[in-house]
Amino acid sequence: MAGAAAPPKQDELVPHPVKDQLPNVSFCINSPPPWPEAILLGFQHYLVMLGTTVIIPTALVPQMGGGNDEKARVIQTLLFVAGINTLLQTYFGTCLPAVMGGSYTFVAPTISIILAGRYSNIVDPHEKFLHIMRGTQGALIVASTLQIIVGFSGLWRNVTRFLSPLSAVPLVALAGFGLYELGFPGVAKCVEIGLPVIILLVIFSQYIPHAIHSERPVFDRFAVIFSIAIVWVYAYFLTIGGAYRHSPQKTQLHCRTDRSGLVGGAPWIRVPYPFQWGAPTFDAGEAFAMMAASLVALVESTGTFIAVARYASATPVPPSVLSRGIGWQGIGILLDGLFGTANGSSVSVENAGLLALTRVGSRRVVQISAGFMIFFSILGKFGAVFASIPAPIFAALYCILFAYVGAAGVSFLQFCNLNSFRTKFILGFSIFMGLSVPQYFNEYTSVAGYGPVHTGARWFNDIINVIFSSKPFVAGFVAFFLDNTLHRNDSAVRKDRGYHWWQKFRSFKGDQRSDEFYRLPFNLNKFFPSV
Repeated sequence: MAGAAAPPKQDELVPHPVKDQLPNVSFCINSPPPWPEAILLGFQHYLVMLGTTVIIPTALVPQMGGGNDEKARVIQTLLFVAGINTLLQTYFGTCLPAVMGGSYTFVAPTISIILAGRYSNIVDPHEKFLHIMRGTQGALIVASTLQIIVGFSGLWRNVTRFLSPLSAVPLVALAGFGLYELGFPGVAKCVEIGLPVIILLVIFSQYIPHAIHSERPVFDRFAVIFSIAIVWVYAYFLTIGGAYRHSPQKTQLHCRTDRSGLVGGAPWIRVPYPFQWGAPTFDAGEAFAMMAASLVALVESTGTFIAVARYASATPVPPSVLSRGIGWQGIGILLDGLFGTANGSSVSVENAGLLALTRVGSRRVVQISAGFMIFFSILGKFGAVFASIPAPIFAALYCILFAYVGAAGVSFLQFCNLNSFRTKFILGFSIFMGLSVPQYFNEYTSVAGYGPVHTGARWFNDIINVIFSSKPFVAGFVAFFLDNTLHRNDSAVRKDRGYHWWQKFRSFKGDQRSDEFYRLPFNLNKFFPSV
């Protein structure tokens, strides 16, 4: 009897099978949920992307000389353009359910433009704001050409063909984990409303679904809406109850629900339009600095696209589709420059994490969320109500959503041989350098007020400081370089790095599932074939 029971024991020791597509996703790219559910899920994506959309202009506009009115208009414009870019990306770009939103990568070169000497003698703050805004517009328009050319020429396709699962791990992992500074440090700015969001989100998304076995997943799918609603109401009661009446100004700014100044500053109805701030101005140095940010955003977005494809239960993204997506992202940055958002676009990391939290990777849901972005950007007052959610609530969401994207990166290790010393070296060294180098650059900047590279040429300083302040860029570059130069022609190494698993996805026609997930709409594949 004991002998008969032994074989199953042997079975249990078999490692988990490798999966091209992530299993257990409720709705993949092409399978939309029922309309009512899809609309609610779309609204949830809109709420999540609001964080970055509000935080960036809130930080930049006052430095540019703008008040609450300008801040509200910049947020509206950023939302409007994000909606358009998300629709372009989901229909004609990678066709993945990726939300295109504001990017922190472009903040450093924008601050460099704000501090430029040619604006220092403008006395009137509104005049100064307009001049700086036109300067950022010019820089963004020039910087967009980099991604448009690299994407549509197929150059990026030729680069990403050499990306193996091993070199994708540090890139994708740090696209999520590398944003740790926006997580708990943001929650701690008002811990009494930030911490409850984390706790509620974990309870709603992880514990309740296992405690209550319902036919339809409600709590885990709409955990973000539940958590935000409960804590936002609680924060409102704290505000009107006078809990912060004698608190320092900084605490009031982070904790109170009536401190953003957006509802008062936003017009009832306003449609953003190109050149609304005036004609863009061009400066070669500023354009170069913005191009460096564009290059970094291109690499970071590639990592996030790979994570989005994973959580949408699609096959690995073919290099030609990645290249096409980067080209359309370039067009998105061009629109940012034309409309004047004071910021460039990249794939929203938090929305990629939301795909994992909800287990809904449907393209239609993200297209509905783009509809919400455009709708609420035109109806300014209504949009401003949601945009005035306190920032620590968003920071709490990031703690979970960014972690999911980082975990998507780590999950590609299933394709690699973890018992190989070559794998261990590339993995460990690239992730360590990806955390360590930007840490040095950021620390130096916060102490000295300028980056470690401090020559007479400001544009050169900005280029180097922007590139080496990005964790996914440094980690991805180190891993990519080492993976493609260390004994790469050895057949055993080919297996160790997991390259053979992704071999059939190198070309668009290598796997018939690529056509199902990444095909262009309206039969456009005939005119724009993917290779």
